[in-house]
Amino acid sequence: MSTLRSSSVAMHEGENHAKIRPEEALNQQDLDAGALFVLKSKGSWLHCGYHLTTSIVAPPLLSLPYAFTFLGWTAGIFCLLIGALVSFYSYNLISMVLEHHAQLGHRQLRFRDMAHDILGPRWGWFYVGPVQFMVCYGAVVASTLLGGQCMKTIYLLSNPDHETMKLYQFVIIFGCLMLILAQIPSFHSLRHINLVSLVLCLSYSACATAGSIYIGHSSKAPEKDYSVMGESDDRIFGIFNAIAIIATSYGNGIIPEIQATIAPPVKGKMFKGLCVCYAVVAVNFFSVAISGYWAFGNQAKGLVLSNFLDINGRPLVPKWFVLMTNIFTILQLSAVGVVYLQPTNEVLERAFADPKSKEFSPRNVVPRLMFRSLSIVIATTIAAMLPFFGDINALIGAFGFIPLDFILPVVFFNLTFKPSKRSPIFWLNIILAVVFSTLGLIAAVAAVRQITLDAKTYKLFANV
Repeated sequence: MSTLRSSSVAMHEGENHAKIRPEEALNQQDLDAGALFVLKSKGSWLHCGYHLTTSIVAPPLLSLPYAFTFLGWTAGIFCLLIGALVSFYSYNLISMVLEHHAQLGHRQLRFRDMAHDILGPRWGWFYVGPVQFMVCYGAVVASTLLGGQCMKTIYLLSNPDHETMKLYQFVIIFGCLMLILAQIPSFHSLRHINLVSLVLCLSYSACATAGSIYIGHSSKAPEKDYSVMGESDDRIFGIFNAIAIIATSYGNGIIPEIQATIAPPVKGKMFKGLCVCYAVVAVNFFSVAISGYWAFGNQAKGLVLSNFLDINGRPLVPKWFVLMTNIFTILQLSAVGVVYLQPTNEVLERAFADPKSKEFSPRNVVPRLMFRSLSIVIATTIAAMLPFFGDINALIGAFGFIPLDFILPVVFFNLTFKPSKRSPIFWLNIILAVVFSTLGLIAAVAAVRQITLDAKTYKLFANV
């Protein structure tokens, strides 16, 4: 990767030597309120690593054993490894493009800024901006729903004979927690929360792995069957569903906004942050996926923690262990939700705040409190109304995470650095763009098919 970075710089060194000047801090007077108050460029590479870890290593990784049920051992591990390599490569490409423009004196702070400058204004405003907003707000809704489901699990374990509270009530309780966290003023302000989040994701992944191994060795373990089930059509669509799950697990969608939190000069800092993040990724993703699939085989459920309970809702591991794992998951979900809320906060701040007034002046605090609270209320309402949001989120992932994280970065790199058509980098990027465009389309079709199949079970405010 360091060779790739040095070669890309060399491509433009002679051509742009006169243009490149030492990177300077952004002129505060030129920034809009969203960039000035939300995307503060004050962080270190370590803070960047915390933000990246929270945005990538999130509770959806607990679905990886389920993805393996459609793929089997060999294809499952292969797809997981390819996802790690391609996403790490892709995120480095987009970081290099951002560094290049920063060295030229024009630092891009948002994904839509990159699309605007590289692809043209319409791409920024009418495609990348809306798609990123949809993906990030969808992640907020999904985090709120999953947080409510984990709270309900704790409730049922504590009160097995008194099931009076419904899922939507727990979603509302989690939404109240999000309502408080949403008022944290800037992305940079989340650095300490995201450090705790890093520890939490290691904790619940360790619990998921240990629990799977414990159950797998116990007499209560299901019979281990690793065969791929279903008819031929179901198997084919299942494979693409599994690929979409793995791609979404590695998804980020906010790399430019995370890099925007780094204090100048930015050169090389994102790479260090990604190394921190992917060290955690390697430990968590592979341990949870392999141990969960080994223990439960093709009986692995959509969230591996669901396998820790039998059909009567009794825990197969000590009750305190399930409670602890769910508490870790709930706490990290709140951090994930507030991280993916930042693009929404930035848009709201840009629209309703005044960059000429102080950040904590009444002129800016009142609209910030009002509109951030409103965005959380809307997200919580959607999560409570649509407890089957996982199906919809798969569609959002196919249309959103795959283009933002696996297609656009290679396109941005080729258009920015213009590598020779004889170079391996050019053709590798073209191949990645074509392959993931195809996968995205097929995954979208598979997601629509799954929504159609599940439509008969859909019910507003369902207590699932």
